[in-house]
Amino acid sequence: MKRIGLYPGTFDPVTYGHTDIMRRAFRLVDHLVIGIGINSSKKPMLSFEERAELIEAEMKPLAKEVGSTLEVQSFSGLVVDAADAAGAGIIIRGLRGAVDYEYETQMVGMNTAMNPNVETVFLSATPNVGFISSTLVRQIATMGGDISQFVPARVAEMVLARVKDA
Repeated sequence: MKRIGLYPGTFDPVTYGHTDIMRRAFRLVDHLVIGIGINSSKKPMLSFEERAELIEAEMKPLAKEVGSTLEVQSFSGLVVDAADAAGAGIIIRGLRGAVDYEYETQMVGMNTAMNPNVETVFLSATPNVGFISSTLVRQIATMGGDISQFVPARVAEMVLARVKDA
């Protein structure tokens, strides 16, 4: 039986923190679905297509190398519904610290009540990337700072081009 996991998020932009969780999730599942949440009330810096392209470019070679597969899809609505739609029995969540843990444990309770067939697995961020957030990366970029230590090179190029065009 194929183990399918869903790693949901906005990934605007994808950071080294995200890729750390993806890399480690490949060891847990045979097929990893990256679910990019689409919320009509939010205005992302990068389009869904741009985010999907960047994730695939960075992570598909690694997935292949470790014998896993990767798929990127959008979702709107509940994460448990997205997991069902993807055929995932596991939701993967990255934790940066205690604040994330408090929020995520509440979400696990709600998700389990809505769909007890989907398990949530927490992966703690490795210390060298645990402080990175997409929000801070966007703020640094818009203020002219160097984001190259927080995101892959292709991501930095796209983000900086977007900031330049704004």
